[in-house]
Amino acid sequence: MHIEPGIVDGAKMALGYATAVTVLGYTAKLAWGAIKRDGIVPLGVRSLIAAVMVFSFFQVLPHAPVGVSEVHLILGSTLFLMFGAAPAAIGLALGLLTQGLFFAPADLPQYGMNLTTLLVPLFALSALAARIIPEKTAYKDVSYAQCLALSTAYQAGIVTWVAFWAVYGQGVGAGNLYEIGTFGMAYMAVILIEPLADLAVLAAAKALHGFDISKVFHSRLYKAAA
Repeated sequence: MHIEPGIVDGAKMALGYATAVTVLGYTAKLAWGAIKRDGIVPLGVRSLIAAVMVFSFFQVLPHAPVGVSEVHLILGSTLFLMFGAAPAAIGLALGLLTQGLFFAPADLPQYGMNLTTLLVPLFALSALAARIIPEKTAYKDVSYAQCLALSTAYQAGIVTWVAFWAVYGQGVGAGNLYEIGTFGMAYMAVILIEPLADLAVLAAAKALHGFDISKVFHSRLYKAAA
């Protein structure tokens, strides 16, 4: 989902900075709500773990350039189910920044666009989860169908934003549209794999049920909404 250098350049890059400020502002709002609900220490612990995981997803797991971007196994729905929206958003932001600072400095000018591409679909995923997962269902008990819906929504959001940035930067020429389509088709594999990863993580969470891990995972992972 990294926007390749040169796809958006010049004055057009200002839009990426503006959208990044907006999503970071909304992240701060979510973080404040999480602090009031759970305290600052759980938020910090969850965010740090999420950031390490995101860095691993981007830098360690297999990834390949396809079309206008790169295909990564981001596992946004996994992060959301494990840690909640605020830590997942902070983890995505920090993990992406860490990768850029130490391993991919050429991606730093595109950080605002890439951050927007990651976080807006996460916020949409959070809203969808509130609609399709009953309040009396803990996240560890969600079904494959629910995991698939969350994963599909997140990955569709990623592809949509990548397509937006590509069209915004390069227009609607046949070559550019072909590259966008190639990237979108490649992401179909991620949509199929991510629900399986979600279920594997949730199965592990069930095995840990009963341990004192309240500061590590989101409370909804084990308990239905109050």
